[in-house]
Amino acid sequence: MQHVLIDACGWVACMEAGLNVERDLEALLGPCSWVLLPHVEKELEMLERGRPKKKSLLLNLLRSRANRLEGQPGGHTDDVLLACAMEHNWATLTVDTALKRRLYEANLPVIEVRQNNHLHLVDSL
Repeated sequence: MQHVLIDACGWVACMEAGLNVERDLEALLGPCSWVLLPHVEKELEMLERGRPKKKSLLLNLLRSRANRLEGQPGGHTDDVLLACAMEHNWATLTVDTALKRRLYEANLPVIEVRQNNHLHLVDSL
């Protein structure tokens, strides 16, 4: 089963696009498990506070569906995501250009929202 690290900007892009993340990830990868890092959860909580209720980030859905990975080192969220992806060879859902490049150069799977309407496995930059 493929594990997918959820980055804050990737999750927000999915919500903005109105995607059914579970269905779309499984269509792309097959059965998969979502992984949520505390760093990312904190970023999403801050973003959620600044949004109107009609534009919810559905954090309860993410929390109920994702496995929390505790005990990660401090530092910048992108560095923590990259280290975790490298350690476990996991895919990462993100739209962050710099993070996508770092993951791609490390030969790790990267999933992005493309054309605001579907998920795409990055095969080139």
